Amino acid sequence: MAKPFKGVINIDITDSVPDWEPYTQPIAPEGTPNVLYIVLDDVGFSAMEPFGGLIETPNIKRIADGGILYTNFHTTALCSPSRSCFLTGRNHTTNGMGTITEAASGFPSSNGHVPFECGTIAEVLGEMGWNTYMVGKWHLCAEDEMNLASIKRQWPLGRGFERFYGFLGAETNQWYPDLVYDNHPVEQPYSPHDGYHLSTDLADKALEFIRDAKSVAPDKPFFFYFCPGACHAPHHVPKEWADKYKGKFDMGYEAYREVVFERQKRLGVIPDHAELSPINPYVNEKSPDGTKSWSELDVVRPWGSLTDDEKRLFCRMAEVYAGFLSHADNEIGRLLDYLEESDQLDNTLIVLVSDNGASGEGGPSGSVNENKIFNGLPDKIEDNLPFIDVLGSPRTYNHYPTGWAWAFNTPFKLWKRYSNYEGGTADPMIVSWPGRITKTGTCRQYVHAVDIVPTIYEALGVEPPETVKGYTQHPMEGISFAPTFADLTAKTGKQTQFYSMGGTRAIWHQGWKAAAVSPSVPDMWGDYANQRWELFDTVQDPTECHDLAAEHPTKLQEMIALWWTEVGRYGALPLENRGAVEVLTTVRPQISKARSRYVYYPGGAEVPESVAPNIRNRSYTIAVEVTIDTAEAEGALFAQGSRFGGHALYVKDRKLKYVYNWVGLFEQVVESDEPVPTGHVVLSASFEREGDAMPTEGTLTLHFGKDQVGEGRIKTQPGKFSLAGEGLNVGKEGGEPVTDDYPGEAPWAFVGGTIHKAVIDVSGQAFVDLANEAAAAFARD
Repeated sequence: MAKPFKGVINIDITDSVPDWEPYTQPIAPEGTPNVLYIVLDDVGFSAMEPFGGLIETPNIKRIADGGILYTNFHTTALCSPSRSCFLTGRNHTTNGMGTITEAASGFPSSNGHVPFECGTIAEVLGEMGWNTYMVGKWHLCAEDEMNLASIKRQWPLGRGFERFYGFLGAETNQWYPDLVYDNHPVEQPYSPHDGYHLSTDLADKALEFIRDAKSVAPDKPFFFYFCPGACHAPHHVPKEWADKYKGKFDMGYEAYREVVFERQKRLGVIPDHAELSPINPYVNEKSPDGTKSWSELDVVRPWGSLTDDEKRLFCRMAEVYAGFLSHADNEIGRLLDYLEESDQLDNTLIVLVSDNGASGEGGPSGSVNENKIFNGLPDKIEDNLPFIDVLGSPRTYNHYPTGWAWAFNTPFKLWKRYSNYEGGTADPMIVSWPGRITKTGTCRQYVHAVDIVPTIYEALGVEPPETVKGYTQHPMEGISFAPTFADLTAKTGKQTQFYSMGGTRAIWHQGWKAAAVSPSVPDMWGDYANQRWELFDTVQDPTECHDLAAEHPTKLQEMIALWWTEVGRYGALPLENRGAVEVLTTVRPQISKARSRYVYYPGGAEVPESVAPNIRNRSYTIAVEVTIDTAEAEGALFAQGSRFGGHALYVKDRKLKYVYNWVGLFEQVVESDEPVPTGHVVLSASFEREGDAMPTEGTLTLHFGKDQVGEGRIKTQPGKFSLAGEGLNVGKEGGEPVTDDYPGEAPWAFVGGTIHKAVIDVSGQAFVDLANEAAAAFARD
């Protein structure tokens, strides 16, 4: 609300009295603390040192040694939903984030847009005198708004951050990231050949942001939301960091769990009476009607059943992941060093969390290209083994197998996506405030992601406003755990927490927990009404090894009824019951009306796949109008995707070439029989789908104008080229190339001529009709 003017206004300014109060920017009280909020990605409960893990994280350990370990902290089990809770203090379904933004379903609980009635902590603190910065992963913006034509209201700058540098989607290539600076895409500052890695770049920018303001206003506090891509797939890291762990995981994931379990007990991370949960506890479960088994992708292959080559591959995958986390820890250390050297550390409240459990998205055999799972394709050991020596490099888009997800979630069962079990929701959290928190140690109070914002507000002495940007605010749904800063055993008042994610369901209430037995692949079973529920006493059985449903049937029914109450209270229906490919390829709102022809010009920003032409499982034509000046003309005319799935039209050695890289497994190349002519010409590739089989197959023809100059059979991917990666470019290629066959060097720009425009047609018209239309259009020009 605007402050009233309290000065005096007369005819002459010399007879008037000014009042600057209504026009002065907010200034925080002297001594107001900074906040450094670090959100790691897919880092399970037992990966890093402070929680008993074997991965070295000396800088995170620095935070832990001077702070509090919360060993009973929980998230929603998935990225976007947890991050919405981290920033608003409301449940994910209240935030419209019932799942990741790429899978939004168009209901109040899951639409990919955090309502403005759920203001972020950045929006609140920015109006109270804090500088608000963010670097790294956002993942709180619907796909229809992740482009330059869209409104930017759900981008970081639209939700309270003054400065942003990072990526908007679920994941990105750590070597060739899809970078956004404030409200526009930018190219990375240098290449991997020159030492580039996203984690380092993010730390550089974080230091820059803080120093920029501190040089002007040294006493102004900041709120920094630091969200590295680590350790979400792809697990990319410089080789020397992965090599630090050579041989460290040769024991295998089952032995790792046993070693870490004992370490956790010694450290007090878990109670002495806790038990180590078993391997594959639900592998023999059937759907309610008895016709469907547990998902084959969500099981662990026993270490003893692996071949020597498989063990070698799986160990290297763990080494790469460990190096990735240690490398990120090193960058966090640079931030801590700066705060310490500039005498800001003591008055900085640090909160470090992970957004969900370790990820099982690599399947039982791991992956060198995670995009396979998003296309519904199994990974095969014989496809992965040849990449063992380049794992973590730009040549792979890698993810470890479920066995390591299970291990890095020790002592719990299952992993990310499973909101019904601790492996999905139990995560590390550390809080440090050197100048204020003097009682360090371990806290076992039950805490959830929704509780962090209310806690920060209480610690800062901030009363959550009733309105933010004119929007009346939803009440806080979390409970502050700030009392534990002074007393590790202090009660917080937390009584209940519901869970719902992709069909998995659970509820915690006063130490009891009820969990529906359901795989996290929604279309596997469905029939939610008839799925059985388990009951756990989480005080006596924190690892959920003993189902007490038969012993306490009344208590179980009470808990199930309470789940329904909470679901109604937080608007969590409907439950998802579709498969991954169907969910990710669902038609969602677009800023532009549907059309069958798209026109692009060179020199513009990359077009995200979510708003690019949908060529999946249909016929299409790519036509590029160009003037060829010399016979030596070469380079990319059109490109979309990367080496892990994509297609491109380019000129090399005077030939027109089209490549379709099928999920990174093989390249399908069609080359012209004749050299590309000089002068004004339309170079095109036209795919004609044949039959209704999936994946789609058909004939790809190349043309100079109307003349066919090449032909070949190809098949196309059933799903997207990437979950959140390389988009569409004209006249050049993006960061990671579709093929290594391009002439020249990155960005493989077209030279020796002028590209006028590129047209993509998905109308299904025969090529001859399109060619006649194009000829008429050029004649008019």
